[in-house]
Amino acid sequence: MSKISYDAIIIGAGFSGLYQLYKLRDKLKLNCRVLEKGSGIGGTWYWNRYPGARCDTESHAYTYFFSEEIFKEWEWSERYPGHAEIRKYLNYVSNKYSLNEDIQLNTEVNSATFDEENNSWILKTKNDEIFKCKFLITAVGCISTTNIPNIKGLKKFSGDYYHTGNWPKNDVDFSGKRVGQIGTGSTGIQAAPVIAEKAKHLTVFQRTPNFSVPARNKPLSKEFKEYVKNNYDELKSIVKETPNGHAFRISEKLTFDVDQKEREKKYEEYWEKGGLQFRGVFKDIITDKKANDSASFFLKKKISQVVKNKEFAKILTNFDHPYGCKRPPIDTNYFETYNKDNVHLVDIKNDPIIEIDEKGIKTKNNYFKLDTIVFATGYDAMTGTLINLNITGENNLNLKDYWNEGPKTYLGLQIPGFPNMFTITGPGSPSVLTNMPTAIEQHVEWVTDCISYMIENNFNKVSTSEKNSLEWGKQVKEAADKTLLPTVKHSWYLGANIPNKPRVFMPYAGGLPTYTKICETVKNNNYEGFAFS
Repeated sequence: MSKISYDAIIIGAGFSGLYQLYKLRDKLKLNCRVLEKGSGIGGTWYWNRYPGARCDTESHAYTYFFSEEIFKEWEWSERYPGHAEIRKYLNYVSNKYSLNEDIQLNTEVNSATFDEENNSWILKTKNDEIFKCKFLITAVGCISTTNIPNIKGLKKFSGDYYHTGNWPKNDVDFSGKRVGQIGTGSTGIQAAPVIAEKAKHLTVFQRTPNFSVPARNKPLSKEFKEYVKNNYDELKSIVKETPNGHAFRISEKLTFDVDQKEREKKYEEYWEKGGLQFRGVFKDIITDKKANDSASFFLKKKISQVVKNKEFAKILTNFDHPYGCKRPPIDTNYFETYNKDNVHLVDIKNDPIIEIDEKGIKTKNNYFKLDTIVFATGYDAMTGTLINLNITGENNLNLKDYWNEGPKTYLGLQIPGFPNMFTITGPGSPSVLTNMPTAIEQHVEWVTDCISYMIENNFNKVSTSEKNSLEWGKQVKEAADKTLLPTVKHSWYLGANIPNKPRVFMPYAGGLPTYTKICETVKNNNYEGFAFS
């Protein structure tokens, strides 16, 4: 079968893939193709359509900043955009730049193999197509490979079951149904209130209680929309200057710089303000245990006040980790949902799931008859989707084997032994610890500059070394160890939600501005750490 050749192939048509296509095709004039598994663009938002699915970054920050024209033309409707509105936005961007012409949908990549003799990548798809390219860019997202736990008897279940990350496009009707939801991470916290509104009964199976702060979502006022459009430069500066890439600044005050009365006043103010800004109430919440204990105690108290059932309140606040050190959810009426008569909570740490049979879920002490099961059980984050692409580099090196003790990258941008392949928001970069579009723009622009440098200097190959990846791995660990993040041993930041996955803290926790400065220094030193030929 003949190979279809391109200068660059990009895998994935979400925020990363669209912007990378625009930069390589329109700015560098390369012949490019985007291969997308789904039947539409949107990346993670193509698949995540579960009840209540919406972004936890405020809409005026969850956006492209590379184009002031786009920024001012588009108008978000809510403080936190829902999944449908995000897809609408990405389609708007795609149509504006005619990106669809070079996006191939319904195309799942089965393998990618580096052809050393011809210095090119060979991709094979599920549709039996073969592609050849000089540059391979993975834009597959960090949380896109779903994780359904291997629970005994699941296949016997006579009802329907779904994973929130692979939700049916025509939605699911829960009317009159007895629903079981397994998982209470950020997805489960969004889904439960919406499911409870329609379902006859909802049983939530919780393993690990999670902190959550009210989102305070609302339609955007005309005045705020005008403020956003008139402050493009300022908002762009803020997202690039703040550690998490959000459009709010973190306080310079330390928790114990103020007395208890002032602390309580600040916590109340930020609780009412809502959203991820609560993390920024004081500078040291994520780095100092005593400071974190103060914030955690406040949140535990607020949640206990909301939940009327004292047994449920105890289960929901039996926290075993510091606030903000797992992915910090925000919610709309999550804890209020447990005040409904048709909602029940099961603590599966004390009453674990034993098996699923035809009619429901059996725990150690109880049995729950169900019509539908919803798995809000997360993803094989950061590495899973890359490994599932079945990538083989130089000397027949398979990525899965190379990462069997944890991911090794240089700057989260390239993997030793895999030349001319770039990983947008790969492990070892700030990625999931930030507002993703901000991190994506920084990566895409760096990759574009690197490829431009190669073209200008007639280079055909770029690679990095094991030594550089190990040195960078040390920096990633050092950055994490300055925070409380690695203390949560069951966090997916360490891969702990996937059986037999290596326990390595994967994202770079030193903040986006620091990371950007490192990448710029590398670039300005003729891409120090990368070898060209």
